[in-house]
Amino acid sequence: MTAPQDYPAPLRIGNASGFYGDRFDAMREMLDGGQLDVLTGDYLAELTMLILGRDRLKDPSAGYARTFLRQLEECLGLAHERGVRIVANAGGLNPAGLAEDVRKLADRLGIPVRVAHVEGDDLTVGHPDSLAAHAYLGAFGIAACLREGADVVVTGRVTDAALVAGPAAAHFGWGPEDHDRLAGAVVAGHVLECGTQATGGNYAFFAEHMGDSRSVLRHPGFPLAEIHPDGTSVITKHPGTGGVVDIGTVTAQLLYETQGARYAGPDVTARLDTVRLTQDGPDRVRVHGVRGEAPPPTLKLGLNRLGGFRNEVTFVLTGLDIDLKAALVRDQLETTLYAAKSRPAEVSWTLARTDHPDAPTEETASALLRLVVRDPDQNTVGRTLSAAAVELALASYPGFHVLAPPGKGAPYGIFEAEYVPQDAVDHVAVLDDGRRIPVPPPHDTLVLEEQPKPPLPDPLPPGPTRRAPLGLVAGARSGDKGGNANVGVWVCNDEAWRWLAHTLTVTRFRELLPETAELTVVRHTLPNLRALNFTVEGILGEGVAAQHRFDPQAKALGEWLRSRHLDIPEALL
Repeated sequence: MTAPQDYPAPLRIGNASGFYGDRFDAMREMLDGGQLDVLTGDYLAELTMLILGRDRLKDPSAGYARTFLRQLEECLGLAHERGVRIVANAGGLNPAGLAEDVRKLADRLGIPVRVAHVEGDDLTVGHPDSLAAHAYLGAFGIAACLREGADVVVTGRVTDAALVAGPAAAHFGWGPEDHDRLAGAVVAGHVLECGTQATGGNYAFFAEHMGDSRSVLRHPGFPLAEIHPDGTSVITKHPGTGGVVDIGTVTAQLLYETQGARYAGPDVTARLDTVRLTQDGPDRVRVHGVRGEAPPPTLKLGLNRLGGFRNEVTFVLTGLDIDLKAALVRDQLETTLYAAKSRPAEVSWTLARTDHPDAPTEETASALLRLVVRDPDQNTVGRTLSAAAVELALASYPGFHVLAPPGKGAPYGIFEAEYVPQDAVDHVAVLDDGRRIPVPPPHDTLVLEEQPKPPLPDPLPPGPTRRAPLGLVAGARSGDKGGNANVGVWVCNDEAWRWLAHTLTVTRFRELLPETAELTVVRHTLPNLRALNFTVEGILGEGVAAQHRFDPQAKALGEWLRSRHLDIPEALL
């Protein structure tokens, strides 16, 4: 038998950013906090690509996450000293520009690092109506850069999990045919990609970790993964940092923004229904059993374009007759807007009854009536709305005031997803000596069939129930994918799973969340995680940048679901 010490040491990959604007000090915290081999940063999202696109319209040298460069100014020397390689998608729309600026920074600081970048994702030229059109590339461009000795690798639009799978493939020598190993790394990368969401941030059962030790969640540490040669991993964090890593926090992140049992990417399709989680000690969760299939023959292409201009005004309605006050001001505004020569193309109203009877403060006696307008013309949503709203100041309901006057109108974006053949992109690793290493598309691809439908457990036997919130027994995490929302729901034991699997059907889901009643809702089951995953199609309109909904990224949709009441077996409460 091979002695344990003869096995290759795991590759320790940390994360220091889950989005553009995340904790600035995280890079230093991760480098100072303990041993790492690679430090990754995820800076991109659908909305970020639109923001960077607008930046680059003003300045062709822009288009990347400038925060990353400022972080490196403080931390590049520390990373070099400790032998930590850095991989980040901060290149956004301009990875070559960021790579060159990192080289200039390193020269100025006197730090001898090799900087490479990955390109080929930008397909904007073929989509002239889009501000940015970028394919989601995989891990092997990153791997090629690292194999050639790069210390810093910056990319444009790659899948978030590629930031982890690429270093793992380079370190362990994996090839495109190593589906199970790649799938394991993709799952680890998916857990890490949103930073502190894996260590107790945005966690449904956060109250369990408050108690007398509130500092545990006050400043959660960023996560890291110990990746093994067979693709298994342990999710953990640096010793002494805040937050929690347990099966619940990892489950929550596994369900985030996924759809079904097959998690398809450019390199591999990871089977989420094979993932097994085991508590491996304090703040250590082992991820194992992951199986992979060949990737699909296409790449996702994210298209961002400007949709027009939007504006909004929120009227404050205080005290008595809230509904009548809302009806009056709505009728007054609608009359003016309809009479205008340039009425906004879209006009929507939402009344939030935040008021309480006999309230002890004016704020808690008030409701909010929100008006949102959209139009291709900025003046229509700016001047027209401003004039109509301001002129009512002395002529509407008693107590008339607004949270803020309407502005000039701001541009909004639209995100759409298309799919292109894998060989439609020129995926290239670009080294600091000018060499360009082509990354061929995978030769083994698979057109995905229907999502697998694993058998359900036996239902719980009948027994006494109590009307109570779903969140007393189930956790949830939700998010956005274009115009769709994903809601993952999980429970912590087998008895609760027997109940959840048979109770939270699509019909019941729609009943609990009436805003989904007319939309297509698809349910997927993940028995190993004791979880259900729901995709709600179209609830976010044309995506987060369009600000279609009060919660435009569906971040709290799962918490709304947990707050809804239904009959729960008393044995589970």
